[in-house]
Amino acid sequence: MGDEPAQFRERHGIDGFVDVHTHFMPERVLRKVWEYFDAAGPLIGRAWPIAYREEEEQRLARLREFGVRAFTSLLYPHKAGMAEWLNGWAADFARRTPGCLHTATFFPEPGVDRYVREAVETGARVFKAHVQVGAYDPNDELLEPVWGLLAEAGVPVVMHCGSEPAPGKHTGPEPVARLLARHPRLPVIVAHMGMPEYADFLDLAERYGEVRLDTTMAFTDFTERVSPFPRAELGRLADLGDRVLLGTDFPNIPYAYVHQLEALERLGLGSEWLRAVCHGNGARLFGLG
Repeated sequence: MGDEPAQFRERHGIDGFVDVHTHFMPERVLRKVWEYFDAAGPLIGRAWPIAYREEEEQRLARLREFGVRAFTSLLYPHKAGMAEWLNGWAADFARRTPGCLHTATFFPEPGVDRYVREAVETGARVFKAHVQVGAYDPNDELLEPVWGLLAEAGVPVVMHCGSEPAPGKHTGPEPVARLLARHPRLPVIVAHMGMPEYADFLDLAERYGEVRLDTTMAFTDFTERVSPFPRAELGRLADLGDRVLLGTDFPNIPYAYVHQLEALERLGLGSEWLRAVCHGNGARLFGLG
């Protein structure tokens, strides 16, 4: 599998990938996530084989083979009392893993502003907010100081806020629109292009200069069967080319890594757009060389 991403990079003049949506987490947590995918749980809804069900070192070696120069360890709590210890694990993982951007997370709970501030002060470069799995409103008053802090610090948040693969009480564009109305400078990376509410999240990206979208699973055969990207929106996607970021969901994808790249390629938006999405935009956002 390693040579195919290399051929993609060669075709489009891409030195290496910046993948803002990859998952590394404590092994016992990851195993539970995989068990949930295997069971096609309520938030999954269909068969979802894990393509890269390998040990941690093998998964890291895969990313290096693919030419991924920087990536994240997106993790997320599904209940109170998890986020702070997940952040401790992620900080250690970033210290021992070249190329990993120090990732953190949070949950609406007492003390969240304290541990988020501590994570930022100790070097967190990106946060994950999973509105669907966490089943919380991003406008929960407990999170208000968190959003203010992240907006002031300029630290981006990868937010799963769209309603795929299953809608939640607080998914969709409306809660995020209310959040951004109060914090217009908050750097939000909308995971999965906001699927299936693609157009609504493109609206938010056009309205707010710090809103970006990641490509995770978008445009792939697996997703297009159930949540196709509206081709009428391709022009807007092209115009927002400086704020679209490569994301893949590695290792929790039901196809080869290269398929995400080829899915972007077949949009027909050109090599310059692909270079920006696959490397330049992420490198600029995170100050990478």
